[in-house]
Amino acid sequence: MLIIVTYDVSTETREGRKRLRRVAKICEGIGQRVQKSVFECRVDLMQYEELERRLLAEMEQKEDNLRIYRLTEPVELHVKEYGNFKAVNFEGPLIV
Repeated sequence: MLIIVTYDVSTETREGRKRLRRVAKICEGIGQRVQKSVFECRVDLMQYEELERRLLAEMEQKEDNLRIYRLTEPVELHVKEYGNFKAVNFEGPLIV
């Protein structure tokens, strides 16, 4: 499944800035950054649940905001891409 993870972490305190870095690192480990606080992630149900658990453990509920959107398959019908950023095609071959 394709999910979109968005977050807004309060950075008014030193702990908030640390929390922001930890949340970003978790997202970078499983998805592709498309904007500063927006990630596209291709995950199975187990990965989705683990990601959600890890992110919620980092978030400060009274200060931060987390949204996770599950896109309906087939994704190609629901996602339109414009501009110069090209997402990695995780379905095709990956050449390194």
